[in-house]
Amino acid sequence: MADLVLASGSEIRRQMLENAGISVDVRPVRIDEVGIRTALEAEGAKPLDVADTLAEFKARKAVEKFGSPRVLASDQVLELKGRIFGKADTREEAAAHLAELSGRQHRLLSAAVIYEDGAPVWRHVGEVSMTMHPLTAEQIDRYLDRAWPEVSSSVGAYQAEKLGAQLFSRMDGDWFSVLGLPLLELLSFLRLKGWIS
Repeated sequence: MADLVLASGSEIRRQMLENAGISVDVRPVRIDEVGIRTALEAEGAKPLDVADTLAEFKARKAVEKFGSPRVLASDQVLELKGRIFGKADTREEAAAHLAELSGRQHRLLSAAVIYEDGAPVWRHVGEVSMTMHPLTAEQIDRYLDRAWPEVSSSVGAYQAEKLGAQLFSRMDGDWFSVLGLPLLELLSFLRLKGWIS
């Protein structure tokens, strides 16, 4: 496998790739996610396109910053009835997000983009339907007593691979996309390119 820069500080994404035998050089980049998302929403962009655009911005920034020939970037967006949820900045905001998601079905959209030699060569958005149990304010508070601030790095204020699994009655779709990376589609592309055997 040729060098692949992962433009993300997500520990779970790094673990997924390494567990699948993909060696990565982790080099997180920062972009104005809120500003980009807000501008896209103002233009009427669909949630899927927002996730894809955020991933591409990260990949492009990593290429510009590190000059790497091959970069993988990803981003995850939560959508509930057309509304896009970002990460919660405060515990109070996390509680409000969970209250809105309580007893309802929402979509997680996990986008990934690969840049090679300064241009995008592959992209995919994995989609998962998530159904949350109805939650009382007291249940949300008890959950956040145990999970905050760790879940502040996740859209929806949950981490389904950890304590957040207790919040859900159903998940329909690819588990890797729940974790933030459409891994199977990515591995298929890497195999097609001959970057893995």
